[in-house]
Amino acid sequence: MANTETFNWKKYVPLFVVLLSGAFITILNQTLLGTALPPIMQDLNLTESTAQWLQSVFMLVNGIMIPVTAFLIDKYSTRKLFLTAMGLFATGTLVAAVSPNFSFLMAGRVLQASGAGIMMPLMQTILFLTFPVHRRGTAMGLFGLVIAFAPAIGPSLAGFLVDQFPWRSIFYVVLPIAVLDIIAAYFLLKNVTEQKNPRLDILSVILSTLGFGGLLYGFSTAGNAGWLSLKVILPIVIGFVLLYWFITRQLKLKEPLLEFRVFKHGTFTLATGLGMVVFAAMIGTNVILPLYMQNMIGFSALESGLVLLPGAIVMGFSNPITGYLFDKFGGKWLARGGLLLLSLTTFAFTNLSVDTSFTYLATMNAIRMISIAMVMMPMTTLALNQLPNDLIPHGTAVNNTFRQVSGSVGTAVLVTVMSTAAISDKTAAGVIHGVNISFITAAIAAILGFILSFKLKEDVKPGDRLSNH
Repeated sequence: MANTETFNWKKYVPLFVVLLSGAFITILNQTLLGTALPPIMQDLNLTESTAQWLQSVFMLVNGIMIPVTAFLIDKYSTRKLFLTAMGLFATGTLVAAVSPNFSFLMAGRVLQASGAGIMMPLMQTILFLTFPVHRRGTAMGLFGLVIAFAPAIGPSLAGFLVDQFPWRSIFYVVLPIAVLDIIAAYFLLKNVTEQKNPRLDILSVILSTLGFGGLLYGFSTAGNAGWLSLKVILPIVIGFVLLYWFITRQLKLKEPLLEFRVFKHGTFTLATGLGMVVFAAMIGTNVILPLYMQNMIGFSALESGLVLLPGAIVMGFSNPITGYLFDKFGGKWLARGGLLLLSLTTFAFTNLSVDTSFTYLATMNAIRMISIAMVMMPMTTLALNQLPNDLIPHGTAVNNTFRQVSGSVGTAVLVTVMSTAAISDKTAAGVIHGVNISFITAAIAAILGFILSFKLKEDVKPGDRLSNH
């Protein structure tokens, strides 16, 4: 498409509605269940550790599916894959809604996660192949708006539903949106990906599944079980060994499951790394702050959820703005400004005490989320802009996979630092000391990211960028 100011957005509105609706419900679904776990435990007579698998299995299957999407995108048409992914998600939602016991509910979550795992990389691939380079930042900014809002309203919506209705209502609310999205996609979605009919290497699928699955499981349980627990060390070691085997195998195959040669593009590698730092900081904080507020200074679960809401709303509205700025001025200045702001605002959380107010926490978190909006989607866009069209499905799969792993690793590291740095004098101040040290760790990571951002280069042809007037 030509680089022109009279870009016809109207013709993309139906496509955007279909893609963003799919993104919204798959992401919303991830955050709905947390609040509903207590009534599910009571109704199905589950222990806390058993019920937690409803969350863990979703993240595991999601993380396992993402690396396979590059193969699926090359193998099947856009419409067929989108409709299959949404079909799996909708079927899983129905199974979960009517499930008579824990086994059925787990099966429903696995089906949901298998569909959701395909959706995110597929949607990013469709956006990148549909929009010209000089409009991708804006498109991804609007995508980021949904990604920010869905987790923000999930816990509050689930809280309202389980207070007023049975826990199954959280699935019945999602189901009609999924069905409507399938119907809309059937009529509106066009094929944009090029089918190459690659051969599936079964060993690669097994290595990818067990490798990424082992890492995600190990790191996600480290926060609770401790780093020295066998159920943490064993899956992480096995995960690393199998991933090494997986990567070396991909580099030898003519038709790899996941094309790791995307890392030959230096800017792709660096931008993906910076996105991982920021995502880990965001997910880690979303775990640490509620723990600090509920367990250490006596706020309610609702208040600890509400403290994150202004930040999510601010981030949601910031994403389209940062997307537009990316198209106009490029990504490196956004990354530098965002990582500097992230460093400063993270240090604002390193002096918390028993007297820290709700207003202070909500305000500083909201400012901090502006910095995340300045980096996360722009760095994804910058990374994928470096790749030729035939590598974009692999780029989106790699980018999403590594971000998922960084979220698990970041959370595990920050929770472990918080636990080990707590002063065992049985006072609230001693425990809060651990929280402050965990935020110092996050701030150091942000500073390292800021320093690395000065190595960013934008390998985009001058004609691809919007004019500055």
